[in-house]
Amino acid sequence: MTDPAESKPRPQAVPTVQIDNARTVVTQWRFPPGGETGWHRHGMDYTVVPMTTGTLSIESSGGVVRSELVCGQSYHRGAGAEHNVINSNDFEFIFVEIEYR
Repeated sequence: MTDPAESKPRPQAVPTVQIDNARTVVTQWRFPPGGETGWHRHGMDYTVVPMTTGTLSIESSGGVVRSELVCGQSYHRGAGAEHNVINSNDFEFIFVEIEYR
C-alpha cells in the first residue's frame, strides 16, 4: 500500500537571483520543510555556501544520497550535475549558489 503522504507534491524551493553579470550568477535558495528544486542540470561550474546546518537529499539517476551540510562550509561541483535537491529537515533550509560563466 502506498503512503498518501509520499504522493503529495512537494513545495518548491524559492530562488532569488542576487547577482547576474558577465562572470557570475549568485542565487539564494530557500527551501521550506520538504521543499525541492525540481529536476535540473547545471550548465556551469558552481559553489554552494550553506546558510543553514542540516540534511539535503539529492535525487539523481544513480539514486538518492543524503548530504549533511554545515553552515558556512562551502563545496564546489562542476557543470553537468543533474539532480533534484530536497530539504529533508522539518525547518527551512537556505543556501547561496554561485555559478561561474
